[in-house]
Amino acid sequence: MRTEERFDCVVIGAGVQGSFTAYQLAQQNRKTLLLEQFVLPHSRGSSHGQTRIIRKAYNQDFYVRMMEESYKLWAQLEEEAGVKLFRQTGLLLMGPEDSESYQMVKKTLQKNKVPTVVLNQRNFQQHIPNVRLAEGDGALVETTAGVLYADRVLRTVQEQFKKLGGVIRDNEEVTDIKPGAVVTVSTSAGVYGAQSVVITAGPWTNRLLAHTGLQLPLEVVKINVCYWKEKVPGMYHVKKRFPCFIQTESEETKEHIYGLPSNEYPGMVKICYHTGSRTEPDRRDQQTDRSDIQILQRYIARCFPGLIPEPAVVESCMYTLTPDQDFVLDCHPTYNNIIIGA
Repeated sequence: MRTEERFDCVVIGAGVQGSFTAYQLAQQNRKTLLLEQFVLPHSRGSSHGQTRIIRKAYNQDFYVRMMEESYKLWAQLEEEAGVKLFRQTGLLLMGPEDSESYQMVKKTLQKNKVPTVVLNQRNFQQHIPNVRLAEGDGALVETTAGVLYADRVLRTVQEQFKKLGGVIRDNEEVTDIKPGAVVTVSTSAGVYGAQSVVITAGPWTNRLLAHTGLQLPLEVVKINVCYWKEKVPGMYHVKKRFPCFIQTESEETKEHIYGLPSNEYPGMVKICYHTGSRTEPDRRDQQTDRSDIQILQRYIARCFPGLIPEPAVVESCMYTLTPDQDFVLDCHPTYNNIIIGA
């Protein structure tokens, strides 16, 4: 029989949510274990890749308020670790001027006094060359938004967690969770007891929650992460002050299309469709739907004349979605020492 190791808290899932949760717990002098089923680093979940957009351009006030605190925490981590994690690029928001999706975000930014520059058909090209603004579309730039260096972020926060005495065990799949005053977590390599457990396992959340008698209405989708080659290298580069962007809807789709300036791969711009097709997390490579890429090809041919409308590189990522696409952050309804972040 394996000996049980004791911790104040066990966090399951070492993506961005789990890693930062563990780091915050360690800052509060909680003896914390961070578990990850795969060998770190890996590209099988939702937190890999070099870049992510950070913004306040949401359609609800509470996200804007959360982001105010988030920016401060990013700055604190940069200072503490001595590592650059964020680059301010601004975020270009585009969408049909009279559409609900565009107006909701615009009004939320204005209500919360987020610095923005409103553009129109007359001055758009002056500020954003090499992008075509569709007739009837509105546009604005949220100036404080930018790029987070995602892989670097994960490495940094995990290193800081370990410096605070935190323990990371990767390549350990959780096989059982037994609720109680002390929660028992069994893995492929050990047994751990903790006063509280945090589940931040993304696509594998419901598999873990099944051990606790709970299932959430979560849908896992596979996103094709596409990189598009510049016809002239540097046209859309971060150093040319090309911003991140979100197209709230377009003639091609009612879904968001988003992009980041060329930075990760030389001469390539990341532009993606903000949803995908349903998949099983352990069999995601069997899901080969490319309908989203066809939508992106039509959009890029119409709006980005400086890009070749054929993806040069296609990677993948998984999203775990709730019915309203907001996040889950709550205690288990039966066991209040099991916390869920999904």
